Amino acid sequence: MLTIVLPLAVPAGLIGLFYLLRGNQALMEGWVTQILAPTAQCLGRFWSIFPFSAAEVLVTLGAAWLILWPVRALWKKKWRRMTAWAAVLLWLWCGLSWLWNAAYYAQSFSQRSGLEAGGYTAEQLALVTAYFAQNAAALSTQVARDEEGHFAEDQRAYFDRGVAVYQNLEREFPCLAMKSVRTKPMYLWSKLQSRLGFTGVYFPFTGEANVNIDAPACLRPAVIAHEMAHQRMVASEQEANFVGIAAAVSSGDPVFMYAGYLMGLMELSSPLHSLSPELWQSIAQTYFTPELSRDWADNREYWAALASPAEETAQEIYDSFLKGNGQQLGILSYGACVDLLVAYVWEKEF
Repeated sequence: MLTIVLPLAVPAGLIGLFYLLRGNQALMEGWVTQILAPTAQCLGRFWSIFPFSAAEVLVTLGAAWLILWPVRALWKKKWRRMTAWAAVLLWLWCGLSWLWNAAYYAQSFSQRSGLEAGGYTAEQLALVTAYFAQNAAALSTQVARDEEGHFAEDQRAYFDRGVAVYQNLEREFPCLAMKSVRTKPMYLWSKLQSRLGFTGVYFPFTGEANVNIDAPACLRPAVIAHEMAHQRMVASEQEANFVGIAAAVSSGDPVFMYAGYLMGLMELSSPLHSLSPELWQSIAQTYFTPELSRDWADNREYWAALASPAEETAQEIYDSFLKGNGQQLGILSYGACVDLLVAYVWEKEF
């Protein structure tokens, strides 16, 4: 009996302990800074020696095992094998809780950095949006393009250069400092990620930042920076989006700068268009170059073609996951980075 209960009781107890303690921010902060972050960085450096995404391999093998094992156990009526299967599921949830979810309950990036985002006026939003549009337009002609005008920078080159993208931002926000490791392109799961509406994923069991390489390439360098923010224990999607954009635009690398300004412009355009469609149209007409317009259209057309009930379901599940970990805005927190962008750029540029 003990051999059945113990494998289930230990991870269940650790999960229960996490839920009991997660409301104690000081304790979670100590766990994240003293144990979780160093562990994640060690894992990331170890798995960086492999040129492929270990996360993809592990998820593929693990998913196959999780599906086939219970089918075989039920077919052969091996009930102890079902116990083992249930124990693995509990250990996976336990690992996710302590190796990642804990970061949602530690200090936020805003608290660590001192950058607090308040409200903004329509004028501030319009000026910051115009600033991003102007910079994106200027840089749109400095990146490589194919004969039809599509973004065509060498993927391997900017993945390699991604390790340096945080150097300038780390000086501004020392709380982000860590030894960077190369972000991994996903070759097996990118198309599925797109169908589910995701552009990348941080995998806490290997410390790897993984990027969807099927999604439009013009934003991919900024996605690299976004996923690297998660490696720096920026858990909130709101803040990771802001940090990724800020890292890209301050990097000094024209490819990352362009992708960062483009991503920031896309974030800012939505609330500005809702507030004043005429003002947004005026900015677009004033600043958009043919190259910027091409990338804007490529991104819009790509995601429109993949819209499906599967994407909506996946987004709802992720929304519930975020809200279940104290992220009250849920999936909408991707758009809430606008507050941080306006506060950050307004202080620096206006």
